[in-house]
Amino acid sequence: MMEKLILASSSPRRRQLLRQIGLDFDEFPSGVKEDFIDGEGPKDHVLRLAEGKARKVGQMYPNRWVIGADTVVSIDGVILGKPQTEREAYQMLIRLSGRDHVVVTGVSLWHGAKGKVETIAVETLVGIKTLNPEEINWYIGTGEPFGKAGGYAIQGIGAFMVQRIEGSYTNVVGLPLCELLEVLNHLKAVDLLRRP
Repeated sequence: MMEKLILASSSPRRRQLLRQIGLDFDEFPSGVKEDFIDGEGPKDHVLRLAEGKARKVGQMYPNRWVIGADTVVSIDGVILGKPQTEREAYQMLIRLSGRDHVVVTGVSLWHGAKGKVETIAVETLVGIKTLNPEEINWYIGTGEPFGKAGGYAIQGIGAFMVQRIEGSYTNVVGLPLCELLEVLNHLKAVDLLRRP
């Protein structure tokens, strides 16, 4: 019998996505600081953090497969973090208004005892409608932008501003399920044909 996967995250969105496809897993947040390095591009950033999260938890549970992930929003090559204040949220949403941006998620699968690790980055293009100040202030007033990369949640109220996406929807939520399952299958980390 295969051991349960470990999700090295406390994200309710990632938890919901894994449950949505019926995967059995435990959660152990990594505690890795999501710091930025000068000159580091969005893809390198998420790859580094995803693998760092998986490695840190994987060292504590070397006989289990660990999933680490990190998601950022990038526009004009600049990474937009998670707004902490209303002013930061407003500035982010103004910047995204009427434009396309890229959501990049790094996902890492780590197994210490087997000495295996595979880390990928998935990109999705997202087009945001032109937002007026009243819409932005109303949205900020809902409280949803805080703690979300780029200051919005596509799976929540923020869906109202998304005109189009090119690529994985679940990637924008925080975990690209199609690509994750491909890696899990490739590494034989789960038995998708087994049913309880």
